[in-house]
Amino acid sequence: MPSIAAYDFGEFVETACFLKDQPAFALADGTLRLPAGGETVLALHEGGLLCATPDPFGKRLLTGGEDGRVVSVAADASFEEVASIGRKWVSAVAGGPQGAVGLASGRSAYVHRPKSELKEIRHERTVEGLAFAPKGLRLAIARYDGASLYFPATDAEPVSLEWKGAHLDVAFSPDGRFLVTTMQENALHGWRIDDGRHMKMTGYPSKVKDWSWSAKGKYLATSGAPAAILWPFSGKDGPMGKAPLELGTRGDTMVTAVACHPAEDMLAIGYQDGMILAVRFLDSKEALLRRGGGGPVQTMAWDEGGRLLAFGAETGEAGVIDIAG
Repeated sequence: MPSIAAYDFGEFVETACFLKDQPAFALADGTLRLPAGGETVLALHEGGLLCATPDPFGKRLLTGGEDGRVVSVAADASFEEVASIGRKWVSAVAGGPQGAVGLASGRSAYVHRPKSELKEIRHERTVEGLAFAPKGLRLAIARYDGASLYFPATDAEPVSLEWKGAHLDVAFSPDGRFLVTTMQENALHGWRIDDGRHMKMTGYPSKVKDWSWSAKGKYLATSGAPAAILWPFSGKDGPMGKAPLELGTRGDTMVTAVACHPAEDMLAIGYQDGMILAVRFLDSKEALLRRGGGGPVQTMAWDEGGRLLAFGAETGEAGVIDIAG
């Protein structure tokens, strides 16, 4: 049976992650909590934290706050300011290659590169989400009516990918062939980057607020339904014409968080009632990792070895699950 080291921070848990092998929890009050071996509290932002995301290109956590700062937290829990835009809220952050950082505030996106000045990219409407391509310094921006692709190191015109509606977050597939956005509507939208072909992913009863790519990029797992919805991306057309997998279906609550295992075809699913399940792709076999009864699961993350799962809830409950017991 899995064992749980449980915590209660009394504050909205924005992001759970691992810094090296240490669980870390970024809270809305602007702090990062490191509970292992006696709690350590890092004060990262004044006024509050608005976003936090692990950098896929480096072993660090990037955070943005109401104080207009982007902070980088290293694997050894040391932290430093990497960018500041004054008295503007940083609503989204993203890590890129060679230490690059993207950030969003209002109608502007910014790119910070080591030893370079902060570059501002202005838009007509609010910049909602950011993501760097897996190869090359290419930045995707989610915006109203679509997404834009930039090469921040050049002055080249952006590539515009259009689709009516508000696009809230953006992600590249791990192989870089597809771009996907979450929308204000209960839907995802995607494009094949080579030719701009559209991919509509609809049918959700609520908005998709969390997603996770499987270990080899074959599936994109999403929240927003009574089951985790996994869209197949292994073929040249992505999910078009293919039915998604539905895992961990429950009739009385919604999936609020998903985290694909780093090596195996397995998914951790968090629900609105606080329950967490682990489910295998192949046969849909389920294992209960945490019973329900708490607040909605907001965030989950596996450690590099795939044995420990950190989670955090909207109500401040958090913990680390050892699936080996």
